Amino acid sequence: MRSATPHLSRRMLWVMAVLTAVLLAAFFIGLSAGSAGGGVWTVIQSLRGGDGDARLLHDIVWRLRLPRVLLAALLGATLSLGGMVFQALLRNPLAEPYILGVSGGAAIGAIVGILLGLARFPGVWFSAFVGSLATLGVLFLMSAGRSFARANTLLLSGVMVNAFCAAVIMFLVSMAQDSRLHNIIFWLMGDLAAATNRNVLALALTVVPCFVMIFTRTHAMNLMTMGGDMAHSMGVPIKTTSALLLIVTSLMVSATVSYCGLVGFVGLVMPHMLRLALGPDHRVLAPACILGGGAFMVLCDVLARTLPAQGEMPVGVISAMLGAPLFIYLLRKSG
Repeated sequence: MRSATPHLSRRMLWVMAVLTAVLLAAFFIGLSAGSAGGGVWTVIQSLRGGDGDARLLHDIVWRLRLPRVLLAALLGATLSLGGMVFQALLRNPLAEPYILGVSGGAAIGAIVGILLGLARFPGVWFSAFVGSLATLGVLFLMSAGRSFARANTLLLSGVMVNAFCAAVIMFLVSMAQDSRLHNIIFWLMGDLAAATNRNVLALALTVVPCFVMIFTRTHAMNLMTMGGDMAHSMGVPIKTTSALLLIVTSLMVSATVSYCGLVGFVGLVMPHMLRLALGPDHRVLAPACILGGGAFMVLCDVLARTLPAQGEMPVGVISAMLGAPLFIYLLRKSG
């Protein structure tokens, strides 16, 4: 047992070093790519500053692209970590906030906040959080108070709630009769175009403490995946830990939904892929999901900005186009 901790520390440092390098590479690609010009020299020239075109390039890279890259990284990290938590609690690789309807409930709350004219923070964020908690409450009511061992019941209930949330979202969108309609539709598919330094800072102050809190519960998640009896015998308060993790995950997911809209498959694909590559230890998976999910979403946003000849497409379209076939491949490989 004494040799296990140093081995875990070395393994965690190695994983974090590799994925940090991947995330930094994705950051550099995100800063380099765009309609105003791309490539290595774009970032290098922007560092020099200067006047005229050089000054314009500096503003594009550091005032437009950097906040967007940071927002994409926070979005990917949050959704990937949230998917890991739901998969651990329900012991099902198909569980994630998007499929269970938690993201849909947050979107309903956010749309209501937008239509009421509330400020993005804290008004829309709070209404999105209330929507996600309401969805969780409906899920537990539909599962008739059964334990997490009956995870399939909760998962099927989540699929039904997600479909209902989609119908409510379309109803709310159809009720919007002003210029906000187009913005809401584009936001629903995942919109990072409105990224600003202020938005990034507000989102980071919300989700980073959630990351820390989840990481401190990773050992408990390891025990809970072995079964309720095992976790209870090792002194884990199952109900308290499960409720805390669900609330914290809903908080950070609703925050990202209020800023970025609905983005699916990240919380489904990334934890599953990293679990196949790194093993089931959540003490390693949690930082891996944060770094790997962030890098994946940054690269998805690069494709969303560069693939169209004019304008851009929602990042949620790219994540679904990449995530769905990738997840099918991973399921076949793991099966």
